Amino acid sequence: MTKEIPKCFRNNRRNGNRYLSWAYVEAANFANRFCPHAQAFYQRKMAKTNGLVAIKALSNKLAGASYYVMRDQVPYDMDKLFRK
Repeated sequence: MTKEIPKCFRNNRRNGNRYLSWAYVEAANFANRFCPHAQAFYQRKMAKTNGLVAIKALSNKLAGASYYVMRDQVPYDMDKLFRK
């Protein structure tokens, strides 16, 4: 007899590389400590959610930025990344 997986957990299993995800979370923690723009973004997210969600949102933002830096071969622009 197999156990039925709840519908809310079916589409998000093993989503992405766990080591790359860890690296981006570490980068987000570093950015949160030393970058004023990242700190402001983190504080805005913390006002709405908890710390884990806020740091994952920051790591997702950094992951998107690194993708566009590599794809377009442009330098990292902090002001463009953290626009309100």
